[in-house]
Amino acid sequence: MNNDFWKTLYAWLETASPEDITVKRHLVRQLRSQSNDPGLQADIRRVLRLLDEETLARAELAMTLLLSKAA
Repeated sequence: MNNDFWKTLYAWLETASPEDITVKRHLVRQLRSQSNDPGLQADIRRVLRLLDEETLARAELAMTLLLSKAA
């Protein structure tokens, strides 16, 4: 996967809804099960990590905002 792919992915993550991320994670996991190429497998793991990191970051931000409102 080239630099343009990664730039596009990062840009998409900035605006993707939680539902979009969930759908994309499901599709990427399907792709992982269909590939035997070690290089592609590594890229797929990286994409999944990015999706998971974004989901976690959003959850942490939501929790921080909720806690700051309660204070």
